[in-house]
Amino acid sequence: MKLSDYFDWRVKLGILLVLLSAMLYVVHYLIFNDAHGVFFYIGIDIAFVPIEVLLVVLVVENAISSREKKLMMEKLNMVIGVFFSEVGTDLMRTIVELDPDTVEIRDELFVNDSWTSKDFKTAKEKIKRFDYTLPIKNDNLESINFLENTKEFLVEKRKFLLALLENPNLLEHETFTDLLWAVFHLMEELEKRENIKNLPPTDYQHLTGDTVRVYSLMIQEWLQYMEHLENNYPYLFSLAVRTNPFDPDSKVMI
Repeated sequence: MKLSDYFDWRVKLGILLVLLSAMLYVVHYLIFNDAHGVFFYIGIDIAFVPIEVLLVVLVVENAISSREKKLMMEKLNMVIGVFFSEVGTDLMRTIVELDPDTVEIRDELFVNDSWTSKDFKTAKEKIKRFDYTLPIKNDNLESINFLENTKEFLVEKRKFLLALLENPNLLEHETFTDLLWAVFHLMEELEKRENIKNLPPTDYQHLTGDTVRVYSLMIQEWLQYMEHLENNYPYLFSLAVRTNPFDPDSKVMI
């Protein structure tokens, strides 16, 4: 391997620029024959280096980094929007139909175009504190049908969910990543059980916990996404409000 292969192009460029600077100082000395002036300006330039580093690293780089992060979060919100279109909204709607306690939080989730950041904050805080009690039992036919339908639905969406997990930018959105893993876990728990109708009570209790985890994380992420739509995409927000899974009277027609 050649010695040049060990050097990154940035190192080569740096060496070239240093040599070019030295040549320019030599030319300056040859033209003006003023060594004192040359060393004086070298000293001035070196003294200014810390300020240049401050401007480049703390100001310019921070501005670029903030812009890149904003663009990345914009792309992530697009991914989150696709998730709710394909999986999230339908899954929430089925859980809402099963959960008798939804009436206690329904009013807090009637998002509309008059909501402010304070309204979203209040709703998020209540959702985090809410204690879900889904009635998933072997003697509850509705809950058994829910598990079977959810199993079929999630298995059908497996490739779609895997495609979402392949997005490297998800590492920057911890809450949505947690939601995806929770959905995957619920899918695997259901898929491994061939007969949902004949399970021990402990299994139904475990599946209840998995479903509650998905439900809670999904509502929080949904509220965050709705706030993003209201602030940035009013036309998408209008459709999301008209298809609100927590509104029993919701209809897409205007």
